Amino acid sequence: MHFTATEPRGVIVRRYRPEDRATLRALCCDTGFLGNPIDPVFEDRELFADFLTEYYLNHEPESAFVVTVDGQIKGYLLGSRFPLKHQAFSFFHTIRLVAKLAWRYWRYRPESRRFVHWIILNAWREVPAAPRSIGHFHLNILPGARSVEICRQLLETYLAFLYESGVKQVHAQIVTFDGRRGFKLFKRYGFKVLNRSEITKYKRFTDRTVYLCTVVKELEKQEDRLLYPVR
Repeated sequence: MHFTATEPRGVIVRRYRPEDRATLRALCCDTGFLGNPIDPVFEDRELFADFLTEYYLNHEPESAFVVTVDGQIKGYLLGSRFPLKHQAFSFFHTIRLVAKLAWRYWRYRPESRRFVHWIILNAWREVPAAPRSIGHFHLNILPGARSVEICRQLLETYLAFLYESGVKQVHAQIVTFDGRRGFKLFKRYGFKVLNRSEITKYKRFTDRTVYLCTVVKELEKQEDRLLYPVR
């Protein structure tokens, strides 16, 4: 995710509300392909949004936050404080989604079928390992609203929430590639990089190597809820 150094006016980070659901699901799809719409890679927006948002919006909405700019939702952070609850949900949810995927497969365009093939044949090998016993999050921000300050504001709101909830560690998996600022930015924010793995599903669309990185941050001390200053 690329961030600029300026912050638009009228920025507010607030908790998720049920009426935000449709907007967040659409935003998930509008940023699902390296920060851009997922449609060239996978056409089934309903299934894509179900996979990435269903648990957070339905089963742990208190851990979800949105960022608005001049009253319009421009990004979100979805997280979980309960790894076992999330894993149990994901197991059964994935079975349901696979059944839907199999039913719809022959209606898809060739590009969508290639995406399905990657999931089946390569995803389990390419996605790097992540801690299974600690909280996690993922965030997405629309291109026009991406800035260092907005990212910091969104992350610090969530980290403060975790710290006040007694969570001691949190991890995330971020998409990045060589020369992209996001990877180094999270390190400057006090996250430790556990591992990094190349993701091949985007090779048809970019000549740059795309990686998925697992990062972890400790929340033992009160100051850990704040991100390191950006210089």
